[in-house]
Amino acid sequence: MRFFLLITLFLSLHTGVYGQGVVTGLVTDSNTLEALTGVYIVYGRDKGVITGDDGRFLFSTGQGLISVTFRFIGYKEITQQVSVVNGDTVVLDVSMTTEIKEIGQIVVSANKTGQKIAELSVSMDLIKNVDFGRTHITDSKELINKIPGIEVLDGQASIRGGTGFSYGVGSRVLALIDGLPVLSPDAGSIKWQFLPLENISQIEIIKGASSVLYGSSAMNGIINFRTAPAGKDPETTFFAETGVFDRPSNRNWVWWNKPRISSTFSFSHLQKAGNNDIGIGVSLSDYNSYRKFNDESLARLSLRLKHYNQDIKGLSYGINLNSGYTEKTDFVLWENATTGALKQDTSSVSNLHGTFLAIDPFISYDSKGPVDHELKFRLQSAINNFPERANNNSDASSVYGEYQASYRPKEQFGIVGGLSATLNRIVANFYGNHNGINAAGFAQVEGTPLKNLKLVAGIRIESNSLDGITDRIVPIFRTGLNWQAAEYTWLRGSFGQGYRYPSVAEKHAATTLGAVRIYPNPDIQPETGWSSEIGLKQGLAVAGFSGQADVSIFFSQNENMIEYLFGYYPDIRTGQYNFGFQATNVEQSRIYGAETEFMLSKTYGTIKTSISGGYTYIQPEEFNAYTGKNTGNYLKYRRKHSLKLGIDAGFNRFLCGVNLFYRSRILSIDNVFTDELTREDILPGFFDYWNVNNTGYFLLDGNLGYDISQRFNLSLAVKNITNTEYMGRPGDIQPQRHFSLRLTGKL
Repeated sequence: MRFFLLITLFLSLHTGVYGQGVVTGLVTDSNTLEALTGVYIVYGRDKGVITGDDGRFLFSTGQGLISVTFRFIGYKEITQQVSVVNGDTVVLDVSMTTEIKEIGQIVVSANKTGQKIAELSVSMDLIKNVDFGRTHITDSKELINKIPGIEVLDGQASIRGGTGFSYGVGSRVLALIDGLPVLSPDAGSIKWQFLPLENISQIEIIKGASSVLYGSSAMNGIINFRTAPAGKDPETTFFAETGVFDRPSNRNWVWWNKPRISSTFSFSHLQKAGNNDIGIGVSLSDYNSYRKFNDESLARLSLRLKHYNQDIKGLSYGINLNSGYTEKTDFVLWENATTGALKQDTSSVSNLHGTFLAIDPFISYDSKGPVDHELKFRLQSAINNFPERANNNSDASSVYGEYQASYRPKEQFGIVGGLSATLNRIVANFYGNHNGINAAGFAQVEGTPLKNLKLVAGIRIESNSLDGITDRIVPIFRTGLNWQAAEYTWLRGSFGQGYRYPSVAEKHAATTLGAVRIYPNPDIQPETGWSSEIGLKQGLAVAGFSGQADVSIFFSQNENMIEYLFGYYPDIRTGQYNFGFQATNVEQSRIYGAETEFMLSKTYGTIKTSISGGYTYIQPEEFNAYTGKNTGNYLKYRRKHSLKLGIDAGFNRFLCGVNLFYRSRILSIDNVFTDELTREDILPGFFDYWNVNNTGYFLLDGNLGYDISQRFNLSLAVKNITNTEYMGRPGDIQPQRHFSLRLTGKL
């Protein structure tokens, strides 16, 4: 028996040694010919090796034909077949090509159907959830404000100078959650604090008129928050963060005697349960502001339920819910520039209890053929309750419905179209009671008449009605093209019309906030305009770097733009005249400029680096509608130059990053803030402060993170490292240096 076992062991060892072969080789970068360290090489189930510092590898395997796969972040995966003979050594040298993933990312906002970002005819920025997680951004308004070419002034978003400052009403940029509008029905403003960041997969931003597909309020662009779908494995993430403000550089502005500490907790869970997708997001925050009478407590909850019908393949339906409650005080006017720039004038202090609820039922059918259908709704309610100023209370609700169908009989041709309607009801002391209706039909055709050339054209027919008075039916058009000139080169051009119907607030708001009095204007007219651009998107793979660059030249023109003008107006109840602000069709705007953005990444051994940035130049001028010539006057609340540059690096368990922001001075503001007769009544000390400090500014942010384990990360972020003093709109001093510590977990 012992002899038999010995013979069996010898034979097995003999077979193990002589029944195998060796595969060895060198892995290099096809561009630089440098050896690549850390490439993962798979040659069987649960079998793999990694290249060493010299880029070489070696492994033993059984005889026969085997597949060898090479994988490395930032490079295209390669699979090769090799034949292994007993006792032989096979040399397999491989050159890996850089993969430019950024230009292949799928987006839906531009054409309401999935499409690669490089193939669009319009400019689009894409923000992934990791982009704002590591920099400790918990406010969507702050996040959008740090995108090249976009500025948010006191809640008012402006893309490439398309909007000035409209006192928080009548947004020309449309915010959406999963393609459904989320503007308030009364003021037409973006409810930034209720936009969920807990379970967002990506944010898509179109720069330029988007009214054909999205209607009124999208004349300057859209911001679409897309929620994350559930993956095959359950995913639970959370973070807990605490932050504190440093003292401002102007010590005369310090009004507190204890640290201004804020805290945030966020939780997200995604999973599949049978034929269902489930998503839950929760956010709780307590913000102690650096400004007196500007604190906020916020709770946010989102739910996502989706069911895939097994009897009818391709049929799915479900419901999404986004809700929130806030108690806060908005900052309106400072006390004075000397000692009270961070204190609010008590006459304008208004405590707000705000409630938001959006319920979105939907049903879609993917036929796996040429025709797809989608029907979705949004039932939205926004209640503003001012305990000390009941005259400003409002209850605004809306019902939005949209049917969309897409038809693509072949790859070279497709059409998407649909119908939408919105019913608004406003019950408010602030605006009065009003009912509005928006109805529209839209269609967009996309074709590929020549190889690598895509053409797109669309039309929208829209009608608006307020309190039974119907505005004219408005046709809106857009067209564009995209030509792939080379493997990683795309040229594009677009033209699109814009249209915006005035908000209820612009027509009917009548109130007083401190020294500011607002008068209604029921006769105000809609805004119209158009925007155009040509652009180039270039994939880059050079010297080990991979990424993309984008360059565009744009031109837009708008008429009857609505601005609040200071003047002498009659009270609609008493008929008595007094000074104040009123929404008026006065601005004829013409803006042209250029923008460039880039993103590059490279791996040095175990060090992963990326660099990104963008620069936007605009020339914003008024023009004379009769002569068609520029007047030489700058549009208000615009800047010529804005710049962003960011660098991130990861090494083993560490991740660090630095972001630099620059904005040039504001070119023009309302005369009421500079006129000798009125300036001190509204903002004491502002005129002298403005003359000295309106010079533009640089900001520097930094972050450092450490992976405690595979599940937990501890990070520190410092915003405004240099403690720069800068201002948004008049009287609105922006945050000084801020420190925050965050613990992030994945379960």
